[in-house]
Amino acid sequence: MGLLKKIKKAAVLSAGALMLSSLVIPYASADPGNENKAEVKTVPQLSVTSKDILTINGKEYKDLNNNGKLDKYENWDLPVNVRVKDLVKQMTLEEKAGMMLISSHYMGNSRSCPDTGEFVTCEQDTVTKTNRWSVPGQQFYEFNPPIVEASAATKGIQERNLRYLIIRDNPSAKDLATWINELQKIAEDTRLGIPVVMTSNPRNHAGNLAFGFSEASGQFSVWPGELGLAATRDADLVKEFGEIAAKEWTSTGIRKGYMYMADVVTDPLWNRINGTFGEHPDLASEMIYAVVKGFQGDELGTHSVSLTTKHFPGGGARQDGHDPHYEWSKFNPYPTEGSLYKYHLPSFKAAIEAGTTSIMPYYAYPSNEHSVPQLKNGEEFEEVGFAYNKRLITDLLRKELKFKGYVNSDTSIIYSMPWGVEDLTKPERYAKAINAGTDIVSGEADPTDLIKAVKDGLIKEKRIDEAVTRLLTEMMVLGLFENPYVDPDKAQSIADDPASQAKADEAHRKSIVLLRNDDNTLPLKDDKVKDIKLFVEVFSSGTTGQTRTADLKKSITQYDPSITVVDNLAEATHALVYAIPNTVPDRPDIPLSVALGAETGINVERIKEIEEAVPTILTVNMTSPWLIGEIEENAAATLAVFGVKAEALVDVIRGKFAPTGKLPFTIPANQEAVDNNNGDVPGYDEDPSYVYRDKNGNAYGFDFGLTYDEKTNRNQ
Repeated sequence: MGLLKKIKKAAVLSAGALMLSSLVIPYASADPGNENKAEVKTVPQLSVTSKDILTINGKEYKDLNNNGKLDKYENWDLPVNVRVKDLVKQMTLEEKAGMMLISSHYMGNSRSCPDTGEFVTCEQDTVTKTNRWSVPGQQFYEFNPPIVEASAATKGIQERNLRYLIIRDNPSAKDLATWINELQKIAEDTRLGIPVVMTSNPRNHAGNLAFGFSEASGQFSVWPGELGLAATRDADLVKEFGEIAAKEWTSTGIRKGYMYMADVVTDPLWNRINGTFGEHPDLASEMIYAVVKGFQGDELGTHSVSLTTKHFPGGGARQDGHDPHYEWSKFNPYPTEGSLYKYHLPSFKAAIEAGTTSIMPYYAYPSNEHSVPQLKNGEEFEEVGFAYNKRLITDLLRKELKFKGYVNSDTSIIYSMPWGVEDLTKPERYAKAINAGTDIVSGEADPTDLIKAVKDGLIKEKRIDEAVTRLLTEMMVLGLFENPYVDPDKAQSIADDPASQAKADEAHRKSIVLLRNDDNTLPLKDDKVKDIKLFVEVFSSGTTGQTRTADLKKSITQYDPSITVVDNLAEATHALVYAIPNTVPDRPDIPLSVALGAETGINVERIKEIEEAVPTILTVNMTSPWLIGEIEENAAATLAVFGVKAEALVDVIRGKFAPTGKLPFTIPANQEAVDNNNGDVPGYDEDPSYVYRDKNGNAYGFDFGLTYDEKTNRNQ
């Protein structure tokens, strides 16, 4: 082994008190794929807080298991597969089982874990007695016994052996980095020193999602929603977004993203459309490919955020829009011949080609009763949730689509949404999912039932080793075994970089879609704006409309003082109406709707009153394909946005940027069109009567969008 020197790296973890070893020198190492080929690598930066550093022949390695010698898994000189194999051999069943769970985790002094004093970490379990995705009277509404939804930090990492944790809080970048460092310190101080993988849903988008909500609120650069990115039609910009966001995320210690949705929109009533890239498989594929490449890079590495593409094989196929989070909508229907392969699978193929690290199956099971045969040999589906479905996970995803990564279940498939396997015990459900090809189970923080499944012989430990190997491979390639710690001050500096927000602002402007522009109402250039008195009103549910109206007025006048904003409609020459509809809650006794009205928080009569009084610029936040006809027909100009900053909207209205955005989905003509929609077919392939047409004859279908003609100032 050569000269071995053992150095104790004792450090107190604080904002800057990490002991780092940063030998950065080239060295030759055998390529595992070609023993005769040498490659030049960079010696990784090492960081420790409680373990020793071993120095061997001038190189440094972490003694993660504190045995005083260099184990293969500690040796960054070796190929990843060799290191992982060695570590798996050293792990106990309990350590493997804990790694195969991923669950929510909360900061100390957060809303979910209050009053923790000086503790940065949350040292109490979050125990849940009822299912938030159910209603009283449903089979899985009450948990008996209650389940551990989120574990106490130290107990979870050191006793339950949890290593994959989902961040639900939204602190500053600096505080986020400080907290994650503390969790990594707890992980380092375990028997084998296996780090944690901090995971999050999207954090860079304006607006919130109905499920798997976006945690964005100015923590990092703020970009348009996913539909807005799709509306830009700019894949290069989307890739650049991923690169910028990955730099922000990794600086805080977040290394895995529960994103993005490759689902294609085929039912306008579905409440999760806002998180997709629209209705066309070609566009969704282009966007998914770009965003995976952006976050992960051409190859996964120390610079990457590892992505979990969801929800295989596509969550967009719905029955009356209802989502399979809920017991009253457990299944995916495929009533149209060939719809699975034609519409829903292409974007997942694109994600796989881009190298997505993991894929998340959806809750639903495929319904034979509501489908025509979709599989290549004409066989019927096994009617179990997709994470339990071996035919779709092992045969379709792995063998046919050639996916090589790991399968990450959706949240709480064991306890809350075990569709198709309701009669199985919890250990049997674990066995069914894992034997089908699922490698890590989400929403569970207690591995007891998984351990029991193995000990009872329901799962072979060889299958457990296969899953853990895939997970450890991700950790190794991300560089977490060498340096899981980050610099909190640097994280805040990266988060505050104005260049990142400037690029995001470009995306905001490009995302805006001009739908109609009668009599050259727009743009309001300097020669027009001096004579305009603008009335502004925002429409959304409850009292939020009043608050948002005040906020929008303030944003407009601060950004462009040349615009005169008035409080009284009677004084106005023009109006800006901003409609922010809300989705109708998914309940068994309430039909879903995309009609604008009281249910969606839009006062239609008030909007029509404004439009009758003065020329009105109507802006609609199109988080769903809303039925806009009743408020659109009397507007002077209509804009569609998808989570946009006020400044970008002003730039388009003032003509500082000519709109270039295109609709990412079809806007339905009316309620009859929605009712007759095929739930597995996108709007562009529906009957021509499906699409809404304005009074000028323009069809608001997929890819529609006008702009300003600078020469004639007319629509084109």
